[in-house]
Amino acid sequence: MTTKDRSLASLGLDDVPARAPLTYPGRPAPGPSLLTGDELLRLDVRPQRLGDWRVTELGGQPLDDVLTDLGQASTGDRHPVIAVGSNASPGQVAHKLTRLGIPAAVPMAPVRVEGIAVGCSGHISPAGYVAATPYVERAAAAELVLTWLDSAQLKAVDETEFPDYRRAVLPGDQFPMTLPSGERLSGAYIYFSAHGVLTDPGGALPRPGGGDQATLLRALLAASPRLGKLVGPDPETWVARAGAERSVREEGTRVFGEEGWVLPQTDFLPYADESAELLRYDDLPPLGGSLTDGPAPSA
Repeated sequence: MTTKDRSLASLGLDDVPARAPLTYPGRPAPGPSLLTGDELLRLDVRPQRLGDWRVTELGGQPLDDVLTDLGQASTGDRHPVIAVGSNASPGQVAHKLTRLGIPAAVPMAPVRVEGIAVGCSGHISPAGYVAATPYVERAAAAELVLTWLDSAQLKAVDETEFPDYRRAVLPGDQFPMTLPSGERLSGAYIYFSAHGVLTDPGGALPRPGGGDQATLLRALLAASPRLGKLVGPDPETWVARAGAERSVREEGTRVFGEEGWVLPQTDFLPYADESAELLRYDDLPPLGGSLTDGPAPSA
């Protein structure tokens, strides 16, 4: 049904940070897209809700029609989740789902989120890398990726995030979230670190996250002789040792705290999701009026 040049491999989007930690966070979806298996199909943005956007490689069919034809949940029954870090990477998302036998059919689109920034979590992940986390910064805005997951997909992603991350519901009236269609979302899920946010060594401000993993690990090694002894001397050794030994990861995480590099992350706690009922896209009407009031911005 589709063309070979939309495969993740041909697009250079097949990195899987869970398997190759120094590729973290992987390359994000480059624009509005439908991940389906090992392909990433383009979405033609319309000034309408997501289900009416068109799938370019499938003759311009509406996205909801394509999902129905695939036997998958339509957009209205899916859960919008803001991706920070590798959950924005099609290769990583496909890996997380397909290894569990869950179809990797996931709409993905850019989203501008006001009031948050991206930092580094105060722990070493099971794969050995230092992952990204959002934190509240009212004067900031972040260009991220929004994924729409069905219930099985969300459960699968939850299991890769917990207990190191918690899930929150961001209210759109406090954290404006805007899609390429112009839609302002009234809410979306986001994961935030339970371990706090890393500061710059010797500083009090969060260290920017989401950049080159090897550069980050070199900087942390240079700032802490204790880390050098534990996981040094280089990023390759770090991820090999940390990825192989839980005790090494736990000790490295303790070193972060003992070096004074970790800021507690409490600003998301009022929004932490404790509900057994999952919010669907259909439960979240857009803010700010009709989407058909004007043309969609270019994606």
